[in-house]
Amino acid sequence: MIQITLPDGSIKEFESAVTPLDVAKSISEGLARNTISAVVNGLQVETTTPITENSTVQLLTWNDDLGKKAFWHSSAHLLAQAIMEFYPEAKLTIGPAIEQGFYYDVDFGEESLSEKDFERIEKKMLENAKKNSTFSLYAVSKEKALETYKDNPYKTELISNLNDGEITFCTHEDFTDLCRGGHIPSTGIVKAVKVLNAAGAYWRGNENNPQLTRVYGISFPKQKDLTEYLERLEEAKRRDHRKLGKELGIFAFSEKVGAGLPLWLPKGAALRKKLENFLSDAQKKAGYEFVMTPHIGNVDLYKTSGHFQKYGADSFQTIKTPNEGEEFMLKPMNCPHHCEIYKVGQWSYRDLPKRFAEFGTVYRYEQSGELHGLTRVRGFTQDDAHLFCTPDQLLSEFEGVIDLVLYVFRNLGFEDFITQVSLRDPENKEKYIGSDENWKKAEEAIITAAANKNLKTVVEYGEAAFYGPKLDFMVKDALGRSWQLGTIQVDYNLPERFDLTYIGNDGEKHRPVMIHRAPFGSMERFIAILLENTAGDFPLWLAPEQFIVLPISEKYVDYAKKVSQFLENHDISGLIDERNEKTGKKIRDAEISKYPFMLIVGENEAQEETVSVRKRGEGDLGTMKLSDFALYFKDAAALHSEFGA
Repeated sequence: MIQITLPDGSIKEFESAVTPLDVAKSISEGLARNTISAVVNGLQVETTTPITENSTVQLLTWNDDLGKKAFWHSSAHLLAQAIMEFYPEAKLTIGPAIEQGFYYDVDFGEESLSEKDFERIEKKMLENAKKNSTFSLYAVSKEKALETYKDNPYKTELISNLNDGEITFCTHEDFTDLCRGGHIPSTGIVKAVKVLNAAGAYWRGNENNPQLTRVYGISFPKQKDLTEYLERLEEAKRRDHRKLGKELGIFAFSEKVGAGLPLWLPKGAALRKKLENFLSDAQKKAGYEFVMTPHIGNVDLYKTSGHFQKYGADSFQTIKTPNEGEEFMLKPMNCPHHCEIYKVGQWSYRDLPKRFAEFGTVYRYEQSGELHGLTRVRGFTQDDAHLFCTPDQLLSEFEGVIDLVLYVFRNLGFEDFITQVSLRDPENKEKYIGSDENWKKAEEAIITAAANKNLKTVVEYGEAAFYGPKLDFMVKDALGRSWQLGTIQVDYNLPERFDLTYIGNDGEKHRPVMIHRAPFGSMERFIAILLENTAGDFPLWLAPEQFIVLPISEKYVDYAKKVSQFLENHDISGLIDERNEKTGKKIRDAEISKYPFMLIVGENEAQEETVSVRKRGEGDLGTMKLSDFALYFKDAAALHSEFGA
């Protein structure tokens, strides 16, 4: 008798070996029709995989993330099959599922793939899918695998790193590929496909290796799902922060300055300053102290912290002084500097916690092909803070940081989120520093704090920082995309590496616990996400320019200046459109530039010291006295809540 335990804890019994599809049929025919993959004892498998012992089984449909993973991985096989039919000399490499769809890296040799080829590949994929071929996974010997791919150096390299018993092929119709598994039952389930784009990619991500063509695609079980996806894709293009950043005058890049090093234009600088002031005010109320640290540090600092050993290869080259023989690095992290600030003082338990905050700019070397607008840059500013506390204070301090992150999210419109408890990989502990005891205490503190704050959590093993576990806030934007924004980390290890101490109530030296936190993460990435989430329509309090005065002719420019000065004196920022253009055109241009308020002034307004108010998205609000508009604005621009209120 074989017992199958389902996710709800229920148990089904079978007299002999079964498959996940048998389990689904035992529940309902409808579930069996919709089951496309399964997880057995933690491993994703096909629905036809035999289960020969007592096991836990999760049945997967298209609505499950892992179900989509199997669907898209199987579709990558269809893509590879179509490519080989049109380009028989091409060499396939790898083709995984990704968060949205799949890709396949291909060496096309002397040939090339262009956008005009996409449609015929899509048609061929659907033509092959309609044959409803079964995906068949089977083991092969290393010798046979190497012989099969003797003319493909990429597959040969992959196979060479495997042992007999670890190698499987997958066949559907007359197409076979090296594959680990995790497929849908048959190709017929795939009803709609789209080849999205093709880009360069180095083999195994190493720029010293050959450059391949990465062909991206996506597929769905229904045509309407693809149609909706493509509509979302168009909306995403409209909201692309690179496009909006240029149109709204937020940021720019310069080849002479260097790739991945953004230049903040006046409006962008104003936006950043407002975000910094917003968080700084909340941090002051929460008892933070502000510090500043240099943009470079001695290499020994990062060797002590472990960052040099962990990330040295991904950092900019070190800087050697010409005479003294010292060696420096562009700062990759702020935390080692803050540890040294802590060491300047001598602290007792009565002085703790110490909370050091800094908007600190750091530098990481990213390959040019990985740079992307503000989301992937080489120089960025973190809203960093490091808290040093006693073990007894850890839980309350961690919960206080959660409150701060939630305050940020409330006032910036990020309401759809979950928290990811990122823990150490128990099977690969050598990736991390520190004792098992300290890791256990740190992980328990995070899990308890999240529970106390009633956060919706998921647990991910292997996602911890090398020095400690963390709580990551995964936010969904207006397009349903998930982003990791705020992060909070517990660290018992850096205090040991830097020999940080405080005097306890017993008169002896003790180690503080360190909390790393960044509600925004990086200012650059946060602003990119904010731009795309709001489509450039920022919350009123955050808009870099909150009004524009539109004089209907040159005669009223002086009064427009008086209006602007009055509002600036009330901390409302804006400007005047002094162009010799018709008022209608000025209004249209102001709408495109996303000014929240347009204040139209002419003869009547100048005589009565009023403004004719138009609000973006709402239209004409009528005529207001300047003082009345200032009060109206302050009420409209108020934060949803004050921190600590």
